[in-house]
Amino acid sequence: MRISNLLIPTLREIPAEAEIPSHRLMLRAGFIRKLAAGIYSYLPLGLKTLKKVENIIREEMDRAGAQELLMSALLPAEAYQVSGRWDVFGPAMFRLKDRWGRDFCLGPTHEELFTQTVINEVRSYKEYPMTLYQIQTKYRDEARPRFGVMRSREFIMKDAYSFDRDSAGLDESYKKMYDAYCRIFTRLGLDFTIVDADSGAMGGSGSQEFMVKSPVGEDGIAYCNKCSYAANYEKAVCMPSEKPFPEGDFDIEKVQTPNVHTIDELVAFFNAKPHMFAKTILYKADDKYIAAMVRGDREINEVKLKNLIGCTDDLVLAEPHMVREITKADVGFAGPVGLEIEVIADLEVAQMKNFIIGANETGYHFKNANINKDFTPSRIADIRTIESGDACPRCGAPIETAQGIEVGHIFKLGTKYSDSLGLTYLDENGKSQTVIMGCYGIGVTRCLAAAIEQNYDENGIIWPVSIAPYHVIVMPVNAKEDAQMQAAEKIYENLKAAGIDALLDDRSERPGVKFKDADLIGIPVRIVVGKKIGDGIVEYKLRTENVAVEKTIDRAVSDAIEFVKARL
Repeated sequence: MRISNLLIPTLREIPAEAEIPSHRLMLRAGFIRKLAAGIYSYLPLGLKTLKKVENIIREEMDRAGAQELLMSALLPAEAYQVSGRWDVFGPAMFRLKDRWGRDFCLGPTHEELFTQTVINEVRSYKEYPMTLYQIQTKYRDEARPRFGVMRSREFIMKDAYSFDRDSAGLDESYKKMYDAYCRIFTRLGLDFTIVDADSGAMGGSGSQEFMVKSPVGEDGIAYCNKCSYAANYEKAVCMPSEKPFPEGDFDIEKVQTPNVHTIDELVAFFNAKPHMFAKTILYKADDKYIAAMVRGDREINEVKLKNLIGCTDDLVLAEPHMVREITKADVGFAGPVGLEIEVIADLEVAQMKNFIIGANETGYHFKNANINKDFTPSRIADIRTIESGDACPRCGAPIETAQGIEVGHIFKLGTKYSDSLGLTYLDENGKSQTVIMGCYGIGVTRCLAAAIEQNYDENGIIWPVSIAPYHVIVMPVNAKEDAQMQAAEKIYENLKAAGIDALLDDRSERPGVKFKDADLIGIPVRIVVGKKIGDGIVEYKLRTENVAVEKTIDRAVSDAIEFVKARL
Protein backbone atom coordinates (compact mmCIF):
# COMPACT_ATOMS: atom_id res chain seq x y z
CA MET A 1 0.00 0.00 0.00
CA ARG A 2 1.19 3.51 -0.81
CA ILE A 3 0.84 5.88 2.11
CA SER A 4 -0.41 8.60 -0.25
CA ASN A 5 -3.48 6.39 -0.81
CA LEU A 6 -3.90 5.33 2.83
CA LEU A 7 -6.21 6.90 5.39
CA ILE A 8 -3.76 7.33 8.25
CA PRO A 9 -4.80 10.39 10.31
CA THR A 10 -1.98 10.47 12.87
CA LEU A 11 -2.12 12.99 15.71
CA ARG A 12 0.82 14.86 17.18
CA GLU A 13 -0.96 15.83 20.39
CA ILE A 14 -1.93 13.36 23.11
CA PRO A 15 -5.75 13.12 23.27
CA ALA A 16 -7.01 14.46 26.61
CA GLU A 17 -9.57 11.64 26.99
CA ALA A 18 -6.97 8.85 26.84
CA GLU A 19 -5.76 7.56 30.23
CA ILE A 20 -3.45 4.66 29.34
CA PRO A 21 -0.72 4.14 26.68
CA SER A 22 -2.70 1.81 24.42
CA HIS A 23 -5.66 4.20 24.26
CA ARG A 24 -3.43 7.20 23.58
CA LEU A 25 -1.42 5.42 20.91
CA MET A 26 -4.39 3.85 19.11
CA LEU A 27 -5.90 7.33 18.80
CA ARG A 28 -2.63 9.08 17.89
CA ALA A 29 -1.65 6.43 15.34
CA GLY A 30 -5.02 6.66 13.60
CA PHE A 31 -6.18 3.13 14.46
CA ILE A 32 -9.48 4.08 16.12
CA ARG A 33 -11.81 7.02 16.55
CA LYS A 34 -14.37 7.50 19.31
CA LEU A 35 -18.08 7.62 18.41
CA ALA A 36 -19.47 7.68 21.97
CA ALA A 37 -18.39 6.56 25.43
CA GLY A 38 -17.06 3.02 25.02
CA ILE A 39 -17.87 2.87 21.30
CA TYR A 40 -15.16 3.13 18.62
CA SER A 41 -14.75 2.97 14.86
CA TYR A 42 -11.75 1.10 13.46
CA LEU A 43 -9.91 2.98 10.74
CA PRO A 44 -7.93 1.09 8.04
CA LEU A 45 -4.76 0.46 10.10
CA GLY A 46 -6.78 -0.61 13.14
CA LEU A 47 -9.02 -2.91 11.12
CA LYS A 48 -6.04 -4.48 9.35
CA THR A 49 -4.41 -5.27 12.69
CA LEU A 50 -7.69 -6.54 14.11
CA LYS A 51 -8.13 -8.91 11.16
CA LYS A 52 -4.65 -10.32 11.72
CA VAL A 53 -5.54 -11.08 15.33
CA GLU A 54 -8.78 -12.73 14.17
CA ASN A 55 -6.94 -14.81 11.55
CA ILE A 56 -4.47 -16.19 14.11
CA ILE A 57 -7.35 -17.09 16.41
CA ARG A 58 -9.28 -18.66 13.55
CA GLU A 59 -6.29 -20.73 12.38
CA GLU A 60 -5.65 -22.15 15.84
CA MET A 61 -9.32 -22.82 16.57
CA ASP A 62 -9.67 -24.66 13.27
CA ARG A 63 -6.45 -26.56 14.02
CA ALA A 64 -8.00 -27.68 17.32
CA GLY A 65 -11.01 -29.09 15.47
CA ALA A 66 -13.52 -26.34 16.25
CA GLN A 67 -16.13 -25.30 13.66
CA GLU A 68 -16.87 -21.66 12.95
CA LEU A 69 -20.37 -20.24 12.59
CA LEU A 70 -21.91 -16.81 13.11
CA MET A 71 -24.83 -15.97 15.38
CA SER A 72 -26.94 -12.85 15.32
CA ALA A 73 -26.05 -10.04 17.73
CA LEU A 74 -29.77 -9.27 18.13
CA LEU A 75 -31.17 -11.98 20.36
CA PRO A 76 -34.67 -12.88 21.66
CA ALA A 77 -35.15 -12.84 25.41
CA GLU A 78 -36.66 -16.30 25.78
CA ALA A 79 -33.45 -18.35 26.00
CA TYR A 80 -31.96 -15.97 28.59
CA GLN A 81 -35.19 -16.06 30.59
CA VAL A 82 -35.16 -19.85 30.66
CA SER A 83 -31.54 -19.95 31.88
CA GLY A 84 -32.23 -17.21 34.45
CA ARG A 85 -29.63 -14.81 33.08
CA TRP A 86 -32.11 -12.27 31.75
CA ASP A 87 -32.22 -10.95 35.32
CA VAL A 88 -28.68 -11.89 36.36
CA PHE A 89 -27.07 -9.62 33.77
CA GLY A 90 -29.05 -6.68 35.13
CA PRO A 91 -28.31 -3.22 33.72
CA ALA A 92 -25.21 -4.47 31.88
CA MET A 93 -27.49 -5.96 29.20
CA PHE A 94 -28.69 -3.75 26.35
CA ARG A 95 -32.43 -4.50 26.14
CA LEU A 96 -34.97 -3.42 23.55
CA LYS A 97 -38.42 -4.26 22.23
CA ASP A 98 -39.42 -4.76 18.63
CA ARG A 99 -42.50 -3.11 17.12
CA TRP A 100 -44.70 -5.90 18.50
CA GLY A 101 -43.44 -5.42 22.04
CA ARG A 102 -41.30 -8.58 22.16
CA ASP A 103 -38.16 -8.46 24.31
CA PHE A 104 -34.73 -8.63 22.70
CA CYS A 105 -31.18 -7.84 23.74
CA LEU A 106 -27.88 -7.08 22.08
CA GLY A 107 -25.90 -10.23 22.83
CA PRO A 108 -23.51 -9.94 25.79
CA THR A 109 -22.51 -13.61 25.40
CA HIS A 110 -24.02 -16.58 23.59
CA GLU A 111 -24.12 -19.72 25.77
CA GLU A 112 -27.90 -19.99 25.53
CA LEU A 113 -28.03 -19.51 21.77
CA PHE A 114 -25.30 -22.04 21.00
CA THR A 115 -27.04 -24.51 23.29
CA GLN A 116 -30.34 -23.92 21.50
CA THR A 117 -28.63 -24.42 18.12
CA VAL A 118 -27.30 -27.82 19.19
CA ILE A 119 -30.73 -28.78 20.57
CA ASN A 120 -32.31 -27.92 17.22
CA GLU A 121 -29.67 -29.32 14.87
CA VAL A 122 -27.82 -32.28 16.42
CA ARG A 123 -29.64 -35.56 15.93
CA SER A 124 -27.33 -38.31 17.19
CA TYR A 125 -24.94 -39.00 20.06
CA LYS A 126 -22.42 -39.92 17.35
CA GLU A 127 -22.03 -36.24 16.49
CA TYR A 128 -20.40 -35.56 19.87
CA PRO A 129 -17.87 -34.28 20.81
CA MET A 130 -18.40 -30.97 19.02
CA THR A 131 -16.89 -27.51 19.48
CA LEU A 132 -18.48 -24.50 17.79
CA TYR A 133 -17.15 -20.95 17.75
CA GLN A 134 -17.72 -17.51 16.34
CA ILE A 135 -15.85 -14.19 16.11
CA GLN A 136 -18.51 -11.58 16.61
CA THR A 137 -19.45 -8.25 18.17
CA LYS A 138 -20.73 -8.27 21.76
CA TYR A 139 -22.52 -5.54 23.71
CA ARG A 140 -22.40 -4.76 27.44
CA ASP A 141 -23.59 -1.49 28.91
CA GLU A 142 -20.59 -0.87 31.14
CA ALA A 143 -21.30 1.52 33.98
CA ARG A 144 -17.92 3.12 33.41
CA PRO A 145 -16.40 2.39 30.00
CA ARG A 146 -12.74 3.34 30.09
CA PHE A 147 -9.27 2.73 28.72
CA GLY A 148 -10.34 2.78 25.07
CA VAL A 149 -11.03 -0.71 23.72
CA MET A 150 -9.87 -2.28 27.00
CA ARG A 151 -13.30 -1.80 28.63
CA SER A 152 -15.82 -0.73 26.04
CA ARG A 153 -19.53 -1.17 25.48
CA GLU A 154 -19.12 -2.73 22.04
CA PHE A 155 -16.30 -5.18 21.45
CA ILE A 156 -15.33 -8.18 19.36
CA MET A 157 -15.06 -11.55 21.06
CA LYS A 158 -14.20 -15.04 20.00
CA ASP A 159 -16.55 -17.29 21.92
CA ALA A 160 -16.51 -21.06 21.61
CA TYR A 161 -18.60 -23.81 23.20
CA SER A 162 -17.81 -27.49 23.48
CA PHE A 163 -20.45 -30.21 23.73
CA ASP A 164 -19.48 -33.62 25.10
CA ARG A 165 -21.18 -36.84 26.16
CA ASP A 166 -19.45 -37.03 29.55
CA SER A 167 -17.02 -35.31 31.90
CA ALA A 168 -14.03 -37.17 30.49
CA GLY A 169 -14.92 -35.77 27.07
CA LEU A 170 -15.16 -32.26 28.53
CA ASP A 171 -11.69 -32.68 30.01
CA GLU A 172 -10.35 -33.50 26.55
CA SER A 173 -12.15 -30.60 24.87
CA TYR A 174 -10.97 -28.23 27.61
CA LYS A 175 -7.35 -29.36 27.16
CA LYS A 176 -7.57 -28.80 23.40
CA MET A 177 -8.79 -25.26 23.96
CA TYR A 178 -6.17 -24.67 26.65
CA ASP A 179 -3.43 -25.69 24.22
CA ALA A 180 -4.98 -23.67 21.38
CA TYR A 181 -5.08 -20.58 23.60
CA CYS A 182 -1.43 -21.01 24.51
CA ARG A 183 -0.57 -21.11 20.80
CA ILE A 184 -2.80 -18.13 20.01
CA PHE A 185 -1.35 -15.81 22.65
CA THR A 186 2.19 -16.91 21.85
CA ARG A 187 1.64 -16.11 18.18
CA LEU A 188 0.13 -12.75 19.13
CA GLY A 189 3.42 -11.91 20.85
CA LEU A 190 1.86 -11.59 24.31
CA ASP A 191 3.68 -12.36 27.55
CA PHE A 192 0.85 -14.10 29.38
CA THR A 193 0.17 -15.93 32.64
CA ILE A 194 -2.52 -18.58 33.16
CA VAL A 195 -4.38 -18.25 36.47
CA ASP A 196 -7.18 -20.07 38.24
CA ALA A 197 -10.29 -17.91 38.07
CA ASP A 198 -13.81 -17.35 39.30
CA SER A 199 -16.53 -18.40 36.84
CA GLY A 200 -18.77 -15.42 37.62
CA ALA A 201 -22.06 -15.05 35.74
CA MET A 202 -20.98 -17.71 33.22
CA GLY A 203 -21.42 -20.40 35.87
CA GLY A 204 -19.88 -23.85 35.91
CA SER A 205 -17.03 -25.35 37.88
CA GLY A 206 -13.38 -24.92 36.89
CA SER A 207 -12.11 -21.96 34.93
CA GLN A 208 -8.80 -20.35 34.02
CA GLU A 209 -7.90 -16.89 32.78
CA PHE A 210 -5.12 -15.94 30.38
CA MET A 211 -3.69 -12.73 31.80
CA VAL A 212 -1.23 -10.23 30.36
CA LYS A 213 0.71 -8.58 33.18
CA SER A 214 0.40 -4.82 32.97
CA PRO A 215 0.27 -1.97 35.50
CA VAL A 216 -2.92 -0.73 33.82
CA GLY A 217 -4.68 -4.09 34.20
CA GLU A 218 -7.94 -4.00 36.11
CA ASP A 219 -7.57 -7.52 37.51
CA GLY A 220 -5.30 -8.53 40.37
CA ILE A 221 -3.34 -11.76 40.05
CA ALA A 222 -1.37 -13.67 42.66
CA TYR A 223 1.44 -16.00 41.66
CA CYS A 224 4.21 -18.04 43.23
CA ASN A 225 7.67 -18.08 41.68
CA LYS A 226 8.56 -21.28 43.53
CA CYS A 227 5.75 -23.68 42.58
CA SER A 228 4.02 -21.84 39.67
CA TYR A 229 0.71 -21.43 41.53
CA ALA A 230 -1.32 -18.60 39.97
CA ALA A 231 -4.85 -17.31 40.51
CA ASN A 232 -6.78 -14.10 40.22
CA TYR A 233 -7.73 -12.26 43.39
CA GLU A 234 -11.26 -13.70 43.36
CA LYS A 235 -9.96 -17.28 43.30
CA ALA A 236 -6.67 -17.03 45.19
CA VAL A 237 -6.79 -19.01 48.43
CA CYS A 238 -5.71 -16.94 51.44
CA MET A 239 -3.85 -18.81 54.16
CA PRO A 240 -4.29 -17.23 57.60
CA SER A 241 -1.14 -15.58 58.92
CA GLU A 242 -0.25 -15.57 62.58
CA LYS A 243 0.08 -12.23 64.33
CA PRO A 244 0.82 -11.40 68.00
CA PHE A 245 -2.14 -10.43 70.19
CA PRO A 246 -2.35 -9.51 73.89
CA GLU A 247 -2.34 -12.66 75.99
CA GLY A 248 -4.72 -13.06 78.92
CA ASP A 249 -8.35 -13.64 79.79
CA PHE A 250 -9.74 -10.10 79.60
CA ASP A 251 -13.33 -8.96 79.69
CA ILE A 252 -14.65 -6.96 76.78
CA GLU A 253 -14.51 -3.24 77.53
CA LYS A 254 -16.33 -0.32 75.90
CA VAL A 255 -14.07 2.64 75.09
CA GLN A 256 -15.23 6.09 74.06
CA THR A 257 -13.76 6.96 70.64
CA PRO A 258 -15.27 10.29 69.58
CA ASN A 259 -14.86 11.12 65.87
CA VAL A 260 -12.69 8.05 65.31
CA HIS A 261 -13.98 6.10 62.31
CA THR A 262 -11.21 4.72 60.08
CA ILE A 263 -8.56 2.10 60.79
CA ASP A 264 -5.82 4.74 60.55
CA GLU A 265 -7.63 6.91 63.10
CA LEU A 266 -8.18 3.90 65.38
CA VAL A 267 -4.52 2.87 65.13
CA ALA A 268 -3.48 6.33 66.29
CA PHE A 269 -6.14 6.50 69.03
CA PHE A 270 -5.36 3.07 70.57
CA ASN A 271 -1.64 3.12 69.72
CA ALA A 272 -2.08 -0.37 68.32
CA LYS A 273 -1.12 -2.23 65.14
CA PRO A 274 -3.72 -2.49 62.32
CA HIS A 275 -3.92 -6.28 62.67
CA MET A 276 -5.33 -5.85 66.20
CA PHE A 277 -8.61 -4.49 64.80
CA ALA A 278 -11.44 -6.28 63.03
CA LYS A 279 -13.50 -4.33 60.50
CA THR A 280 -17.22 -5.07 60.24
CA ILE A 281 -18.72 -4.06 56.90
CA LEU A 282 -22.46 -4.25 56.13
CA TYR A 283 -23.69 -5.29 52.69
CA LYS A 284 -27.00 -5.66 50.94
CA ALA A 285 -27.13 -9.12 49.34
CA ASP A 286 -30.25 -9.63 47.23
CA ASP A 287 -33.12 -8.91 49.63
CA LYS A 288 -31.21 -9.17 52.92
CA TYR A 289 -28.38 -7.48 54.81
CA ILE A 290 -25.26 -9.24 56.06
CA ALA A 291 -22.10 -8.25 57.94
CA ALA A 292 -18.58 -9.31 56.90
CA MET A 293 -15.50 -9.15 59.10
CA VAL A 294 -11.82 -9.03 58.19
CA ARG A 295 -8.71 -8.04 60.07
CA GLY A 296 -8.00 -4.31 60.13
CA ASP A 297 -5.05 -4.62 57.73
CA ARG A 298 -7.01 -6.69 55.20
CA GLU A 299 -9.63 -6.04 52.52
CA ILE A 300 -12.85 -7.95 51.87
CA ASN A 301 -13.00 -9.70 48.51
CA GLU A 302 -16.58 -9.08 47.46
CA VAL A 303 -16.58 -11.77 44.77
CA LYS A 304 -15.57 -14.42 47.31
CA LEU A 305 -18.23 -13.12 49.69
CA LYS A 306 -20.89 -13.06 46.98
CA ASN A 307 -20.10 -16.64 45.94
CA LEU A 308 -20.09 -17.83 49.54
CA ILE A 309 -23.59 -16.56 50.29
CA GLY A 310 -24.98 -17.43 46.84
CA CYS A 311 -25.95 -13.85 46.04
CA THR A 312 -27.60 -13.67 42.61
CA ASP A 313 -27.85 -9.88 42.22
CA ASP A 314 -25.10 -7.39 42.91
CA LEU A 315 -23.54 -7.38 46.36
CA VAL A 316 -23.42 -3.71 47.40
CA LEU A 317 -22.41 -1.76 50.47
CA ALA A 318 -25.34 -1.07 52.77
CA GLU A 319 -26.73 2.44 52.55
CA PRO A 320 -25.72 4.70 55.48
CA HIS A 321 -29.32 4.94 56.70
CA MET A 322 -29.56 1.13 56.79
CA VAL A 323 -26.27 0.88 58.66
CA ARG A 324 -27.75 3.22 61.28
CA GLU A 325 -31.00 1.25 61.40
CA ILE A 326 -29.25 -2.12 61.82
CA THR A 327 -26.40 -1.12 64.14
CA LYS A 328 -28.03 1.87 65.88
CA ALA A 329 -24.79 3.74 65.12
CA ASP A 330 -23.20 5.89 62.43
CA VAL A 331 -20.99 4.39 59.74
CA GLY A 332 -17.59 3.58 61.20
CA PHE A 333 -18.80 2.13 64.48
CA ALA A 334 -20.31 -1.19 63.33
CA GLY A 335 -19.35 -4.36 65.18
CA PRO A 336 -20.56 -7.97 65.44
CA VAL A 337 -21.77 -7.94 69.07
CA GLY A 338 -25.56 -8.05 69.25
CA LEU A 339 -26.15 -7.81 65.49
CA GLU A 340 -29.36 -9.49 64.39
CA ILE A 341 -28.15 -10.11 60.83
CA GLU A 342 -25.82 -12.83 59.56
CA VAL A 343 -22.17 -12.21 60.48
CA ILE A 344 -19.48 -13.82 58.29
CA ALA A 345 -15.91 -13.71 59.61
CA ASP A 346 -12.73 -14.27 57.65
CA LEU A 347 -10.47 -17.18 58.64
CA GLU A 348 -7.95 -14.79 60.19
CA VAL A 349 -10.58 -13.22 62.46
CA ALA A 350 -11.09 -16.67 64.01
CA GLN A 351 -7.41 -16.63 65.10
CA MET A 352 -7.57 -13.20 66.73
CA LYS A 353 -7.51 -12.62 70.50
CA ASN A 354 -8.40 -9.59 72.58
CA PHE A 355 -8.96 -7.43 69.49
CA ILE A 356 -10.78 -4.16 68.87
CA ILE A 357 -14.17 -3.87 67.14
CA GLY A 358 -16.97 -1.35 66.70
CA ALA A 359 -19.48 -1.20 69.55
CA ASN A 360 -22.60 -0.45 67.49
CA GLU A 361 -22.81 2.87 69.28
CA THR A 362 -21.69 6.14 67.75
CA GLY A 363 -18.40 7.25 69.32
CA TYR A 364 -17.57 3.89 70.95
CA HIS A 365 -15.50 0.77 70.28
CA PHE A 366 -14.94 -2.46 72.19
CA LYS A 367 -11.47 -3.69 73.11
CA ASN A 368 -10.56 -7.22 74.27
CA ALA A 369 -13.21 -8.82 72.04
CA ASN A 370 -13.03 -12.57 71.40
CA ILE A 371 -14.92 -14.90 69.10
CA ASN A 372 -17.32 -17.37 70.79
CA LYS A 373 -17.01 -15.45 74.01
CA ASP A 374 -18.44 -12.06 73.00
CA PHE A 375 -20.02 -12.99 69.68
CA THR A 376 -20.35 -16.01 67.40
CA PRO A 377 -20.17 -15.58 63.60
CA SER A 378 -22.71 -17.38 61.46
CA ARG A 379 -19.91 -18.57 59.22
CA ILE A 380 -16.10 -18.48 59.12
CA ALA A 381 -14.60 -18.57 55.63
CA ASP A 382 -11.91 -17.16 53.33
CA ILE A 383 -13.43 -13.81 52.29
CA ARG A 384 -10.37 -11.58 52.00
CA THR A 385 -8.16 -10.45 49.15
CA ILE A 386 -4.71 -12.00 48.96
CA GLU A 387 -1.70 -9.70 49.33
CA SER A 388 1.95 -9.75 48.30
CA GLY A 389 3.96 -11.69 50.86
CA ASP A 390 1.10 -13.96 51.93
CA ALA A 391 1.89 -17.67 52.03
CA CYS A 392 1.33 -19.59 48.82
CA PRO A 393 -1.54 -22.05 49.44
CA ARG A 394 0.33 -24.74 47.55
CA CYS A 395 3.93 -24.54 48.81
CA GLY A 396 3.99 -21.84 51.50
CA ALA A 397 6.49 -19.56 49.72
CA PRO A 398 5.75 -15.81 49.63
CA ILE A 399 3.14 -14.85 47.06
CA GLU A 400 3.81 -12.14 44.48
CA THR A 401 1.01 -9.96 43.13
CA ALA A 402 0.56 -7.96 39.95
CA GLN A 403 -2.10 -6.31 37.84
CA GLY A 404 -3.20 -8.06 34.70
CA ILE A 405 -5.32 -7.66 31.58
CA GLU A 406 -7.65 -10.59 30.97
CA VAL A 407 -7.42 -11.57 27.30
CA GLY A 408 -8.90 -15.07 27.48
CA HIS A 409 -11.06 -17.17 29.80
CA ILE A 410 -11.95 -20.85 29.59
CA PHE A 411 -14.73 -22.51 31.63
CA LYS A 412 -15.93 -25.97 32.42
CA LEU A 413 -19.64 -25.18 32.34
CA GLY A 414 -20.83 -28.71 33.04
CA THR A 415 -24.62 -28.96 32.72
CA LYS A 416 -25.59 -25.42 33.79
CA TYR A 417 -27.10 -24.53 30.41
CA SER A 418 -27.90 -28.00 29.10
CA ASP A 419 -30.02 -28.61 32.22
CA SER A 420 -31.89 -25.31 32.05
CA LEU A 421 -32.50 -25.48 28.30
CA GLY A 422 -32.95 -29.24 28.00
CA LEU A 423 -29.93 -30.31 25.93
CA THR A 424 -29.89 -34.11 26.08
CA TYR A 425 -29.09 -37.04 23.80
CA LEU A 426 -30.03 -40.70 23.58
CA ASP A 427 -26.99 -42.90 24.11
CA GLU A 428 -26.29 -46.19 22.33
CA ASN A 429 -28.64 -47.92 24.78
CA GLY A 430 -31.47 -45.50 24.09
CA LYS A 431 -31.07 -43.84 27.50
CA SER A 432 -31.40 -40.05 27.84
CA GLN A 433 -28.17 -38.30 28.95
CA THR A 434 -27.34 -34.64 29.56
CA VAL A 435 -24.72 -33.00 27.35
CA ILE A 436 -21.67 -31.60 29.18
CA MET A 437 -20.53 -28.14 28.04
CA GLY A 438 -17.44 -25.94 28.07
CA CYS A 439 -17.06 -22.25 27.19
CA TYR A 440 -13.99 -20.49 25.82
CA GLY A 441 -13.67 -16.74 25.21
CA ILE A 442 -11.04 -14.37 23.84
CA GLY A 443 -11.36 -10.59 23.88
CA VAL A 444 -10.22 -9.92 20.32
CA THR A 445 -10.23 -6.13 20.53
CA ARG A 446 -8.71 -6.26 24.02
CA CYS A 447 -5.79 -8.25 22.58
CA LEU A 448 -4.83 -5.19 20.54
CA ALA A 449 -4.68 -3.00 23.63
CA ALA A 450 -2.80 -5.67 25.60
CA ALA A 451 -0.21 -6.04 22.83
CA ILE A 452 0.42 -2.29 22.85
CA GLU A 453 0.63 -2.12 26.66
CA GLN A 454 3.49 -4.63 26.46
CA ASN A 455 5.12 -3.18 23.34
CA TYR A 456 5.62 0.58 23.09
CA ASP A 457 8.14 3.33 23.76
CA GLU A 458 8.16 7.13 23.83
CA ASN A 459 7.95 7.19 20.02
CA GLY A 460 4.93 4.96 19.55
CA ILE A 461 3.76 1.37 19.14
CA ILE A 462 6.16 -1.56 18.65
CA TRP A 463 3.90 -4.18 17.10
CA PRO A 464 4.76 -7.88 17.26
CA VAL A 465 5.40 -8.84 13.64
CA SER A 466 2.49 -11.30 13.55
CA ILE A 467 -0.15 -8.59 14.05
CA ALA A 468 1.56 -5.46 12.73
CA PRO A 469 -0.67 -3.74 10.15
CA TYR A 470 2.31 -3.72 7.78
CA HIS A 471 5.59 -5.57 8.20
CA VAL A 472 8.00 -3.30 6.37
CA ILE A 473 7.93 0.37 5.43
CA VAL A 474 10.04 1.50 2.46
CA MET A 475 10.91 5.17 2.69
CA PRO A 476 12.59 7.29 0.02
CA VAL A 477 14.11 10.31 1.78
CA ASN A 478 13.13 12.50 -1.18
CA ALA A 479 10.17 11.17 -3.13
CA LYS A 480 10.88 13.73 -5.89
CA GLU A 481 14.30 12.26 -6.54
CA ASP A 482 13.89 9.78 -9.42
CA ALA A 483 16.71 7.41 -8.42
CA GLN A 484 15.46 7.15 -4.85
CA MET A 485 11.85 6.67 -5.90
CA GLN A 486 12.66 4.04 -8.52
CA ALA A 487 14.77 2.05 -6.07
CA ALA A 488 12.10 2.34 -3.38
CA GLU A 489 9.45 1.13 -5.85
CA LYS A 490 11.58 -1.89 -6.76
CA ILE A 491 12.21 -2.80 -3.10
CA TYR A 492 8.51 -2.39 -2.37
CA GLU A 493 7.48 -4.66 -5.25
CA ASN A 494 10.06 -7.33 -4.33
CA LEU A 495 8.78 -7.41 -0.75
CA LYS A 496 5.18 -7.74 -1.89
CA ALA A 497 6.13 -10.52 -4.31
CA ALA A 498 7.63 -12.41 -1.34
CA GLY A 499 4.35 -12.17 0.57
CA ILE A 500 5.43 -9.35 2.86
CA ASP A 501 2.89 -6.69 3.87
CA ALA A 502 4.79 -3.61 2.74
CA LEU A 503 4.14 0.14 2.84
CA LEU A 504 5.69 2.65 0.49
CA ASP A 505 5.95 6.14 1.96
CA ASP A 506 5.70 8.08 -1.31
CA ARG A 507 4.71 11.35 0.37
CA SER A 508 6.59 14.58 -0.27
CA GLU A 509 7.17 15.10 3.44
CA ARG A 510 10.31 15.87 5.43
CA PRO A 511 12.25 12.74 6.48
CA GLY A 512 11.63 13.56 10.14
CA VAL A 513 7.86 13.48 9.64
CA LYS A 514 8.10 10.13 7.87
CA PHE A 515 10.31 8.65 10.57
CA LYS A 516 7.95 9.80 13.33
CA ASP A 517 4.91 8.34 11.58
CA ALA A 518 6.66 5.00 10.97
CA ASP A 519 7.62 4.76 14.65
CA LEU A 520 4.19 5.90 15.85
CA ILE A 521 2.26 3.28 13.88
CA GLY A 522 4.79 0.63 14.89
CA ILE A 523 6.03 -0.89 11.62
CA PRO A 524 8.61 -3.59 12.57
CA VAL A 525 11.13 -2.96 9.74
CA ARG A 526 12.12 0.29 8.05
CA ILE A 527 14.17 0.50 4.85
CA VAL A 528 15.28 4.05 4.00
CA VAL A 529 16.39 4.90 0.47
CA GLY A 530 18.67 7.95 0.55
CA LYS A 531 21.70 9.58 -1.03
CA LYS A 532 23.77 6.37 -1.15
CA ILE A 533 21.31 4.68 -3.46
CA GLY A 534 23.73 5.35 -6.33
CA ASP A 535 26.11 2.91 -4.60
CA GLY A 536 23.30 0.41 -4.03
CA ILE A 537 23.19 1.14 -0.26
CA VAL A 538 20.12 1.68 1.90
CA GLU A 539 19.51 2.05 5.64
CA TYR A 540 17.91 -0.87 7.44
CA LYS A 541 16.36 -0.43 10.89
CA LEU A 542 14.25 -2.59 13.19
CA ARG A 543 11.60 -0.82 15.26
CA THR A 544 13.04 -2.50 18.36
CA GLU A 545 16.54 -1.14 17.70
CA ASN A 546 17.86 2.39 18.22
CA VAL A 547 20.28 2.50 15.30
CA ALA A 548 20.02 1.91 11.58
CA VAL A 549 22.64 -0.07 9.67
CA GLU A 550 23.70 0.29 6.05
CA LYS A 551 23.08 -2.66 3.76
CA THR A 552 23.00 -3.41 0.07
CA ILE A 553 19.54 -3.37 -1.46
CA ASP A 554 19.48 -7.14 -1.97
CA ARG A 555 20.69 -7.81 1.59
CA ALA A 556 18.13 -5.42 3.10
CA VAL A 557 15.31 -7.07 1.19
CA SER A 558 16.40 -10.63 2.03
CA ASP A 559 16.97 -9.74 5.71
CA ALA A 560 13.54 -8.12 5.93
CA ILE A 561 11.86 -11.16 4.39
CA GLU A 562 13.73 -13.56 6.68
CA PHE A 563 13.00 -11.44 9.77
CA VAL A 564 9.28 -11.23 9.07
CA LYS A 565 8.69 -14.84 8.01
CA ALA A 566 10.50 -16.17 11.08
CA ARG A 567 7.96 -14.35 13.27
CA LEU A 568 4.67 -15.06 11.51
